[in-house]
Amino acid sequence: MTAVETQITYTNSYTIQHEDAYMTQEEDWDRDLLLDPAWEKQQRKTFTAWCNSHLRKAGTQIENIEEDFRNGLKLMLLLEVISGERLPKPDKGKMRFHKIANVNKALDFICSKGVKLVSIGAEEIVDGNVKMTLGMIWTIILRFAIQDISVEETSAKEGLLLWCQRKTAPYRNVNVQNFHISWKDGLALCALIHRHRPDLIDYSKLRKDDPIGNLNTAFEVAEKYLDIPKMLDAEDIVNTPKPDEKAIMTYVSCFYHAFAGAEQAETAANRICKVLAVNQENEKLMEEYEKLASELLEWIRRTIPWLENRVAEQTMRAMQQKLEDFRDYRRVHKPPRVQEKCQLEINFNTLQTKLRLSNRPAFMPSEGKMVSDIANAWKGLEQVEKGYEEWLLTEIRRLERLDHLAEKFKQKCAMHEAWTTGKEDLLSQKDYESASLMEIRALMRKHEAFESDLAAHQDRVEQIAAIAQELNELDYHDAATVNTRCQGICDQWDNLGTLTQKRRDSLERVEKLWETIDQLYLEFAKRAAPFNNWMDGAMEDLQDMFIVHSIEEIQSLITAHDQFKATLPEADKERMATLGIHNEILKIAQTYGIKLSGINPYTNLSSQDISTKWDTVSQHFVPLRDQMLQEEVARQQANERLRRQFAAQVRDGGAWVTSEISHVSVDIAGSLEEQMNSLKQYEQNIINYKSNIDKLEGDHQLIQESLIFDNKHTNYTMEHIRVGWEQLLTTIARTINEVENQILTRDAKGISQEQLNEFRASFNHFDRVRRHLMKAILCAVPLQKRNGMMDPDDFRACLISMGYDLGEVEFARIMTLVDPNNTGVVTFQAFIDFMTRETAETDTAEQVMASFKILASDKNYITVEELRRELPPEQAEYCITRMTRYVGPDCPSGALDYISFSSALYGESDL
Repeated sequence: MTAVETQITYTNSYTIQHEDAYMTQEEDWDRDLLLDPAWEKQQRKTFTAWCNSHLRKAGTQIENIEEDFRNGLKLMLLLEVISGERLPKPDKGKMRFHKIANVNKALDFICSKGVKLVSIGAEEIVDGNVKMTLGMIWTIILRFAIQDISVEETSAKEGLLLWCQRKTAPYRNVNVQNFHISWKDGLALCALIHRHRPDLIDYSKLRKDDPIGNLNTAFEVAEKYLDIPKMLDAEDIVNTPKPDEKAIMTYVSCFYHAFAGAEQAETAANRICKVLAVNQENEKLMEEYEKLASELLEWIRRTIPWLENRVAEQTMRAMQQKLEDFRDYRRVHKPPRVQEKCQLEINFNTLQTKLRLSNRPAFMPSEGKMVSDIANAWKGLEQVEKGYEEWLLTEIRRLERLDHLAEKFKQKCAMHEAWTTGKEDLLSQKDYESASLMEIRALMRKHEAFESDLAAHQDRVEQIAAIAQELNELDYHDAATVNTRCQGICDQWDNLGTLTQKRRDSLERVEKLWETIDQLYLEFAKRAAPFNNWMDGAMEDLQDMFIVHSIEEIQSLITAHDQFKATLPEADKERMATLGIHNEILKIAQTYGIKLSGINPYTNLSSQDISTKWDTVSQHFVPLRDQMLQEEVARQQANERLRRQFAAQVRDGGAWVTSEISHVSVDIAGSLEEQMNSLKQYEQNIINYKSNIDKLEGDHQLIQESLIFDNKHTNYTMEHIRVGWEQLLTTIARTINEVENQILTRDAKGISQEQLNEFRASFNHFDRVRRHLMKAILCAVPLQKRNGMMDPDDFRACLISMGYDLGEVEFARIMTLVDPNNTGVVTFQAFIDFMTRETAETDTAEQVMASFKILASDKNYITVEELRRELPPEQAEYCITRMTRYVGPDCPSGALDYISFSSALYGESDL
């Protein structure tokens, strides 16, 4: 064992500097206390007693520590006794230079043990410098009594302190935290003695308020029964605010060496604690996996019925709220669950790796909570989620269409009902019975004009019926009102037809009695009515609502509107011709002095009606239609810009995802840590790109809010980018976990990086054909399936190349280890596990049984008291609650079976 290099510096007082933590320079307060005579007195007595405990083996002792070492002879003798080595022959003279020479020989021997002495010279020892002499003796004590103390992974002062804490932990009123005030009441020393020799001290009778009695009891028992000389005074310790740490450490180290024979049991207990700690940690990981899996599956179970709910809302606002709730689910609720699913897989793989490394059986989750079960449930969730989004968009389109049709239906019904108002009463009149000949003729012509008007309105009634039918087919929420109104219009229309036919029959019956008719009025009525109907139709078309989704569709409407405006000159000519007839009537009446009643007997239309309606069409509705079309052009142009902007951004996102996949898929060279750093850098790049995904989500939301449902400028969708990013993040996390498991395997099995590189090189050599194929199809295969693998023939060739002598039976046994599921391939992780199992040792059930047997003093059972005495409280209770009762002859009540318990730890049957 390499000695710890030590540096000691003495000025007014001595301070020890060492590479270990307990040798660091003490604080200013501690340095001041070194001048305290009480400390010097304690060190004199303790160091003198310690030296004499070794010198008496050579048949001598010292009385005065600074005087008896001045000639160097007893100093050299002390070093020979405690080291077991021979020092150079001392000088026998009594001159000063003889003494200095002997002391130098002793100091040279100390330096040869790895201790570097600074400012300590032979002259100070020869001159009887008490502080230098005490410092030299403390250095010797550190090197030969304390430095070699090792407990678990700590050594020297920390190891001695941990040993004291472990041994005194079960005792009341004992809390060892240091080597000064923790020992003032004497209970810690008594606890150390009672722990190893309970027959020497009755600990239950000790009192914390009697420190001097406790200390003297410990000193007397140690001197009488343990051969540990009394190195301290109880009064000095109790009356000193802070006892000298070096004196306490020196005295306590004697107890450690006195009880060294009991360390075999402690080692056995440590082994059991280590095994139990591994088992407890694995059980905790299993419970965490079960809890996380249950919570994730419960969330999926609650979410799927919500996504499967296809009950449509009746209004556009309600359906848009459903869409907003779905976006909130995508943005807020689902991402944490994606991370939980990924973390669940990582935890499962880590747990299986730890179980495999600790030679434990593989973990089998509860039924329905396997990783594959969770993956299937997640796949079902995503399928339902996709269907729900498609349904939402379809329903929104349907409601948009319904709102448009409902408004159109109301307008046409209002115009039709306005036109039919009073028509039934008019057709039911019998005014022809008392009319004159001219009036009869007028009534006849008026009826013919009405029939022409009725025929012109037939198309509107058919349109109303068609719209009502479409609203019913699209499941309009207020279809009952629509049907009632449509049925009323149809019934009224049939009644109008019947009444019209009856009135015509009546007029034709009396027409023969009357001959004269005013042709001009009739001609005006005939021309005015169609023109009025044309203007009504034009007004209806100009007010007709429209819905378009592209610039091409709006351009088609603009073209149709331009074509309509091109017909306006011809219509104006028709208007002028119709008004000309009326002007002709006025001219004839004026010429022949006819007094007109001012009412055209054949029609209710007047020239003022024609002029007013014409002005309304040409000066109001046509410009208004132009404005509406131009506004729609601007909206569609804005939508087109959104399409192009989203297409450009989504192409960049797709290119980034493809690029990152190609980076991760390329073999990463270097050590496992270098691979881990590269993978984590890739993972950070992916996480940093999340802001771009969120921005793209915002643009996608603007597109959906603008009711844009197609984009001819790109084949990418937001779903492609989102799923690609999530799969990339999940894949890199799995790859990192695989490398972490390889690091765990390497560290746990003690495999060097060179060995791991050699295993990888051998594996890659025989996996060369597959590697070339994988590089060729890199972009078409998911990342997580690109790990290397060998078929059985390649694996056999690889083992033979590494020096294995394989027969068919032996190779079949090895294949059951590396391919327990008979998949027909050997993965790199399975190859590493097999090679590390061949080259490394692990704890076994037999080793744990042997450790328990030491604690049980070679009995086949162990008692509760023995477990609580030898193991820490937590591990002791763990064993007590899990061990079964031992059944056998001559065993005490409460005896426990540690043999079956050890077998159960490793999943084996009782040995």
